[in-house]
Amino acid sequence: MINNKLLFATTLIAIFTIYYFVFGIYRTIQIVTAEYLLILLIAPILLAISYYKRKLKYFEITDYIKDSRPTLKSTIIFFLVFQVVDYYYEGGFEGMLKLWFVYWIYGIIALLVMRVINYYKNYRVLFG
Repeated sequence: MINNKLLFATTLIAIFTIYYFVFGIYRTIQIVTAEYLLILLIAPILLAISYYKRKLKYFEITDYIKDSRPTLKSTIIFFLVFQVVDYYYEGGFEGMLKLWFVYWIYGIIALLVMRVINYYKNYRVLFG
């Protein structure tokens, strides 16, 4: 099993390193700022997490979403399938690379939404 925080931290570093060498700093900044709506979508999710954390501060949190950590094998296979599809449908190598940051943001959003769902289920159990 992979630690999600470690996976996202290392992949972000890898993405920006590859972007820097392939696209340069100016183009990398353009790629990141083009996804400002997805980045802004993270803010309300973080607000929901902070709300539930405050409400559940003194209670034990039960993990209702078990086994949400992927295996390394499934992560690599999932990544490779998307790379092949993106290579053909997004204009080759450059188009494929541009989508890495978008997928990274989608992964962060999915991880945060799972946390909100888990907090919500705990909240419903404790407060009806």
